[in-house]
Amino acid sequence: MNRFVPLILLSAGILAFATVFLVIVPAAEIRTIAAPEGLAPYTEAELRGRAHYVDLGCVYCHSQQPRSPAQGPDVQRGWGRASTAADYVYDAPHLLGTMRTGPDLLNIGARMPSRAWHLTHLYQPRAISPTSIMPGFPFLFETKPEVEDGDVEVQVPEGMRPDGEVVVARQSALDLVDYLLSLDRTYPADEPTLRDNGFVEGEETSG
Repeated sequence: MNRFVPLILLSAGILAFATVFLVIVPAAEIRTIAAPEGLAPYTEAELRGRAHYVDLGCVYCHSQQPRSPAQGPDVQRGWGRASTAADYVYDAPHLLGTMRTGPDLLNIGARMPSRAWHLTHLYQPRAISPTSIMPGFPFLFETKPEVEDGDVEVQVPEGMRPDGEVVVARQSALDLVDYLLSLDRTYPADEPTLRDNGFVEGEETSG
């Protein structure tokens, strides 16, 4: 029995060390980051839309982390400046993503501010971009013979919707679009080199 005591103590020490330096210290550092003036907390509708974004697996094809010119052509693509930690103050958890089958979306609300565009794109992406490989999400919508009071009609070309019917958005589609429109980090960054570890356009900065 005595032989296990040192092993237990060592294991506990390693666990405590890892907890402090991998959980507590990073969490404390993050809490010191203030929200930028141009960034507002998510509304209830935007939070619901963010949950749909996760449920639908959007994060598997889209990133939310534009890179600096030294790391890639994101700026030239119009995806926005390199992101900083402050851009994610209200994101828990963050949705940085690991794949770019589609474009980066951290500034999609600034690039595409049209609610009608997003609704059509969600219902049938190829109505917007004929070569798109993005799947449509028709279950976020419903079709009916005519528009009723309170309905938000979606503009869909003939041949991409049932004949003689209109397409209207469900609340889930409206919430998802609210979230997408909230993705706008075009305000000035206080620490533009934070994610580059002191490197800007291939040159190391001093200080």
